[in-house]
Amino acid sequence: MDPTGQKYFTIIDYVIFALLLVASMAIGLYYAFTGGRQRTTQEFMYADRSMKCLPLSLSLMATFQSAVAIIGTPAEVYANGTQYWFIGCSYILGLLIPAHIFIPLFYRLHLTSVYQYLELRFCKAVRICGTVTFIFQMVIYMGVGIYTPALALNAVTGFHLWGAVLATGLVCTLYTALGGLKAVVWTDVFQTVVMFTGQLAVIIVAIVLKLKVISHVDRLCLSSLNPDPTVRHTFWTLGVGGVFLMLSLYGVNQAQVQRYLSSRTEKEAVMSCYMVFPCLQVALMLSCLMGLVMYACYGNNSPLEQQYITSKDQMVLYFVMDMLQNFPGLPGLFVACLFSASLSTISSAFNSLATVTMVDLIKPHYSMTEVSTFSAGFHFWMNSSFKEPPFITFIFKNVVFRFKAALSIFGMVGGPLLGLFCLGIFFPCANSIGAVIGLAAGLVMSFWVGIGGFLSRMPSSVQVLPLNSTNTVPAASGNITGPAVIDAARPVGLNGLYSLSYMWYSALNSSTVVLIGLVISFMTGKKHGPEELLIVLYTYTEERNQKTQLDSQKPSNSSART
Repeated sequence: MDPTGQKYFTIIDYVIFALLLVASMAIGLYYAFTGGRQRTTQEFMYADRSMKCLPLSLSLMATFQSAVAIIGTPAEVYANGTQYWFIGCSYILGLLIPAHIFIPLFYRLHLTSVYQYLELRFCKAVRICGTVTFIFQMVIYMGVGIYTPALALNAVTGFHLWGAVLATGLVCTLYTALGGLKAVVWTDVFQTVVMFTGQLAVIIVAIVLKLKVISHVDRLCLSSLNPDPTVRHTFWTLGVGGVFLMLSLYGVNQAQVQRYLSSRTEKEAVMSCYMVFPCLQVALMLSCLMGLVMYACYGNNSPLEQQYITSKDQMVLYFVMDMLQNFPGLPGLFVACLFSASLSTISSAFNSLATVTMVDLIKPHYSMTEVSTFSAGFHFWMNSSFKEPPFITFIFKNVVFRFKAALSIFGMVGGPLLGLFCLGIFFPCANSIGAVIGLAAGLVMSFWVGIGGFLSRMPSSVQVLPLNSTNTVPAASGNITGPAVIDAARPVGLNGLYSLSYMWYSALNSSTVVLIGLVISFMTGKKHGPEELLIVLYTYTEERNQKTQLDSQKPSNSSART
């Protein structure tokens, strides 16, 4: 290897990257001009509730298997060993609970937006609060998801930063707006294949070129059983804290619930949730293997330490360009893999944002036709997509490790939403006042701890730590060329709170919502008892079923009159 200077794409690499964008556009155009041509809200938002479990499971996996994860997980394994691999343990409960609690409830209610449940259970104000919180979460996450890979690609290859951002945003917006949920799901399937192929190709070629992986089996390390919640990655933070993170993603997130509700039957919706488990495990395995291969190639001589790159986010792309520079096309394949992850994340976010904007914010206040309503939702988010990157640049340009930032966003904002739904589902005594105040308390707690943690632990560089250390807080300044200096003293007071592992954010914030919500509910009096709540939900279900039957009879009646 000759790790000097900036790496550059060949013509073949550019062609492969362009083919990814063209193929994604083609899928959107296909569903725009076939079938019902996305003429109804039901078809556009829920694919006529006709999707099968296999494509849904791949789409569910691809939605949050973002480009940030593809470049972040290998860098995490390279720097700190394979402890992060144990997050796979959280996938079990993190998918079983949605499959048997959340999916049956939402599917039987025939919801369009998951936040309609909050109005049924509490009131319209709670629904609006939940919707606005979700929008905030997804807008921030979209910025990280689209900007991070473009920034890393620009730093390593010289690929135009805003060219990559605009190409991804434009293609994603067009095929999502034209093809609806069907296009989003099937492009997710295609992009998942590209993701797995790109990662696997890099791993195989790197192992063939560098057969030293077996000599670095010491990088394989078991997860620590230390119960200290301030330790960043242990079995408890990953295996238990990760369950709450998974529940916020796969249990109550509109982007995922929308896919469950698009399946043909409730059984297939549950099955698609089951099938996500092996898909996530494969994705996690490939990312961790790439981190091990990177360590086999570079050891402790990190490109970051050699100042060939300036951020941990750039390590994976530098490794790919460095190892595969003599294999034209393979760097382009991996970049296609990277941007496939970005496209799948952004398209899912657009689709879910358009849905909640239409159903929760526009339709209740304005009388509009189906086409004009979801067009208005997409017009709003299409404009926002091109205004968002500068805002995200300002916020995240000094965040060294955006992989952690992405997961923290889900814990900081998704955690309170998870707590809000749990408050409504599991505690019939909770009322609307408790729900609103509980959500507000959860958000205050999340930003207090999250932002405080970011500011107190902002690193100036990232180093490879010795494996016998569980503390991953870097030194205050300077590049580290030897083992990091570890402060064994456990932080106390506010420093202890700010040092909480980001994997506990979702658990802390959802628990805050539930506890505060219950206390306020007991102080102000309950709204629904168990029996009254069941009557409300049953009545809503029956009304929706009757409306669905009437709608299905209209075409046959019109044809009979003809």
